[in-house]
Amino acid sequence: MILAGVRLDVRHAFGQTSTIPSSISTPDTIETHLGTLEFADGVPSAATQSRLYDNIDFTYAYRAFMDNMSGVSILALRRGMESIGVKDNEVLVFSELMDSKSLFLTANADTIYVMGSIDLTNGPMVLETPPDFLGAVQDAWFRWVIDLGLPGPDRGTGGRYLIVPPGYTGTLPQGGYYMAHALTNHIVWFGRSFLKDGSDPKPVVRTIREFTKVYPYQPGGVGTPIAEFLNGEARLTQTSEPPATVFHEGSGKVMNTIPPNDWTFFEALNEVVQQEPAIALDAELMGPIAAIGVVKGKPFAPDARMKRIMTDALAIANASARTLFVSPREASWFYYPGSAWFNYLFQTGYAFETPIPMITREGAKPFPPTGYRTMDARTNFFYGVTGITPAMAMRLTGIGSQYLLATLDAEKNHFDGAKTYKVSLPKGIPEANFWSITVYDNMTRSMLDTPQRFPRAGSQSYPTPAAEAEADGSTVIYFGPEQPEGVKPGNWIQTVPGKGWFTILRLYSPLEPFFDKSWRPSEIELVKR
Repeated sequence: MILAGVRLDVRHAFGQTSTIPSSISTPDTIETHLGTLEFADGVPSAATQSRLYDNIDFTYAYRAFMDNMSGVSILALRRGMESIGVKDNEVLVFSELMDSKSLFLTANADTIYVMGSIDLTNGPMVLETPPDFLGAVQDAWFRWVIDLGLPGPDRGTGGRYLIVPPGYTGTLPQGGYYMAHALTNHIVWFGRSFLKDGSDPKPVVRTIREFTKVYPYQPGGVGTPIAEFLNGEARLTQTSEPPATVFHEGSGKVMNTIPPNDWTFFEALNEVVQQEPAIALDAELMGPIAAIGVVKGKPFAPDARMKRIMTDALAIANASARTLFVSPREASWFYYPGSAWFNYLFQTGYAFETPIPMITREGAKPFPPTGYRTMDARTNFFYGVTGITPAMAMRLTGIGSQYLLATLDAEKNHFDGAKTYKVSLPKGIPEANFWSITVYDNMTRSMLDTPQRFPRAGSQSYPTPAAEAEADGSTVIYFGPEQPEGVKPGNWIQTVPGKGWFTILRLYSPLEPFFDKSWRPSEIELVKR
């Protein structure tokens, strides 16, 4: 007889009895969130078998979303640019800044965005960047390839970058380029340039258009010494001016770069898999993707059963990711004790594994690797943000930018677009360049679309008036559907009744009081009326 939860006796051919530990036994019946599972001597009933296989496939589909929304996000960005006519190897520039009409994960309305996608299938490509630039290259799975500009090897002087595709065996130059090897055939690059004196984009845009170039690398040209040719090690190519780069204007255009969370997510995931090398992504991550029928070189054609399961998994995965984003639960993410302001990158680093290095008088002091991925942080980030680099997660003063997010008010309630709130930034805001606060739509994770057009406040006087300080040196910013009486236009960000929102405080070229936390913004408080 088989009894659940007890040890079982088994008769051997020689009449001996052995005992099977209950710890390795499966009971006849198991009560689970899937319902009652039935087994007979370890063999599932037909109903149990069907239920468990459905759950196994559900798990794979759920993981396919949670583990790979990053790759679909990069494809969505490429598609968004294509929708307004920007082809691979061309450049999109927002000469008058990005506004709230475009759907773009937590973009800002303070800097001049420059971006593009590059196709490496025909060989290495050159990307030349302007001076005073801040950017990065991401591969098709949203992995960091190289930093550009201020945090990159050119350190803000402008640079010539050579991006090499996977499997490339041709001649490469000895010098003349900052070289990076990508693991995918398609990459996306983007960056930001700062306004001149915080008010005028025109001079900076002229510099961007003058210095930014994208063109194919010519083996045997710049970077190849003639001695290599004489030694029979390389061919020579006549050096010449590269073909002119095509620019597109982004300001005032409408494009959607948000990854989908309906069935087209799986179709987009399949597109990424088909376009990229089979070994571009870790085999462990590719396993769940293949298990749901997304396999390179094969048609994606799930049957009705699988489509039903995958649709359910997609809905729950998206709901889970959204919850992690708007209602973070991990106490270590919050930057100050008891605060709603958070930034988990200090704890997880850009790879969502190891805390970012401490900076001391002796130099950088890295933490030992933790050996594990911080899953909730990874999901939160890729659900709401575009672009990940080491430069986003560093404690260096005067370089790059730092961010604090808030999805909850001082009472730990989500923000209501029909109500008025305020935040106070104490005197001595720790930035060497400028600061800003931007408001985002909970649903789209993009800038909140209001009549203001640019839902931001900050120290710059473009594209909206600069915020003005109080008599004590503090700066108070109000959020609400109507401009409060007596509040200056630059100190008010409009919200929309019926629309939830969250905000990001950005410090460009942050200073030590931010890192040592001697400077702290107030919590965002509901204004009682």
